[in-house]
Amino acid sequence: MWKSVLSVGEVARRSGIAVSALHFYERKGLIRSVRTSGNQRRYERSVLRRIAIIQVAQSVGLSLEEIGAALAGLPADKAPSTADWERMSAGWRDALDARIAQLGRLRDGLGSCIGCGCLSTETCPLRNPGDRIGRRGKTGPRILLGEE
Repeated sequence: MWKSVLSVGEVARRSGIAVSALHFYERKGLIRSVRTSGNQRRYERSVLRRIAIIQVAQSVGLSLEEIGAALAGLPADKAPSTADWERMSAGWRDALDARIAQLGRLRDGLGSCIGCGCLSTETCPLRNPGDRIGRRGKTGPRILLGEE
């Protein structure tokens, strides 16, 4: 059975992303094309759904690596189904919850640090008295990352 295919320009127009982004996604293994005898890229229509998933996943802060890992479990020659989407989004839920919690700590921590006026994570008497975190050999924003 013949499947209709789309040119790179048609996919760009219908998905709302630049041709360069399509080429980038292809290099990253997120989508794939076939070549015509004239060496032009052609995409199956199912690529439009994969691109939509990529765009939604990026909009909630997922990395291309996370998106690629999820898409790798799907058949490349057909559009992801509702069940595929539900499975992928459930897998992302924990990561998103952790990011939301981290952003909440960051927001709350920034307000309290700026509010006290000392602006020092080494000497702050409330957040890190006596640089207790540094004495444990830890570096970086451990409090804001939720590790302390």
